[in-house]
Amino acid sequence: MQTNLADFIKNTREGEEADAILRKCVHCGFCTATCPTYQLLGDELDGPRGRIYLIKQVLEGKPATQKTQTHLDRCLTCRNCESTCPSGVQYGRLVDIGRKVVEDQVPRPLSQRIVRNALKEGLPRQWLFKPAMGAGQMVRPLLPRVLQNKVPKKQNSGAWPRTGHARKMLVLQGCVQPSMAPNINAATARVLDALGVQLITTPKAGCCGAIRYHMNDHDGGLNDMRNNIDAWWPLVESGVEAIVMTASGCGVTVKDYGHLFAHDEKYAAKAKRISELTRDLSEILPAFEAELAAKLHGKLNKRVAYHPPCTLQHGQQIRGKVEGLLRAIGVDVQLCADSHLCCGSAGTYSVLQPEMAYQLRDNKLQNLHATKPDMIVSANIGCQTHLQSGTDTPVSHWVELVDQALAQAR
Repeated sequence: MQTNLADFIKNTREGEEADAILRKCVHCGFCTATCPTYQLLGDELDGPRGRIYLIKQVLEGKPATQKTQTHLDRCLTCRNCESTCPSGVQYGRLVDIGRKVVEDQVPRPLSQRIVRNALKEGLPRQWLFKPAMGAGQMVRPLLPRVLQNKVPKKQNSGAWPRTGHARKMLVLQGCVQPSMAPNINAATARVLDALGVQLITTPKAGCCGAIRYHMNDHDGGLNDMRNNIDAWWPLVESGVEAIVMTASGCGVTVKDYGHLFAHDEKYAAKAKRISELTRDLSEILPAFEAELAAKLHGKLNKRVAYHPPCTLQHGQQIRGKVEGLLRAIGVDVQLCADSHLCCGSAGTYSVLQPEMAYQLRDNKLQNLHATKPDMIVSANIGCQTHLQSGTDTPVSHWVELVDQALAQAR
């Protein structure tokens, strides 16, 4: 694709990156076949190819409009199109650049500004989010259904192991997960403890930066990322083996720190090292597959539907590891018919675009239920909460299933 960037972005880092990405696109349209919003709406401008054209026009100087903003807002950033694209177009990075430019050009209505500011200021701050979630859980039965969907029942996380081990790994607690599903990281700590690895945390680390960054507050998102790098660095220097991610949405962002800070003289080297150490939990536990299989095979008689998050299968390009591990320890794992498609959660998307988010959720659940599972498991807190809001079938993180089995096997 030929480009002629406007002066306002030409010769900038963002402009050079966008130009390189645009030039890879050959207009083939393979991406539209796997785009969830295009499948729902059937509008070229609500598919990756159409959005690429819109971004190209804006970067070449055509004024953005509210219509431009709407079509970009509807994108889930699921990056399914990246898995499909034969030319290797890095659509996710391009849409981050394009959205920010459009955001700067097109003022949003007051109602949108209020909601978006509440999300990007409230969600990343645990000291704000935790009491708000706690209050919501206390009065959950009295809340309207739309709010109940965002407030999971209060969860008991159980004990965090205190055993010291020579092998140590660091885990990101995150921003919303400790309040919404504290058992995920606690279960991870217990599983790793049983395998001779100590999982450690640092309270100074917080949001991975994805919430603000993907809501076009790039400076705010980068500040959250710098905070994590500063919090983790002493532990990195002390020799932790890995930084474990139990939420794939956080993992895909932290793995990108090296790229995002490549031109930051103070943080470039540290960010690169952080990204190199970052591993999704599904990349860690397969190394212990034989040990887990010996402990658990024959003790798990569950039929499980696994929903692979987009941030895992498309963002991080990790496929098959969760299913492989669970099958090795005796779980009957099923993938549904549209396992490559987004469930509609997509971070804050289910709040900002509820109509499409719930339609995608219901489509996903219909296919998951068709596998006749005893439970549904995933690998991202957003997917779990979104899916659970539409079904009575239990939805949890896959590591919680492993943790329960280990507890029963003792």
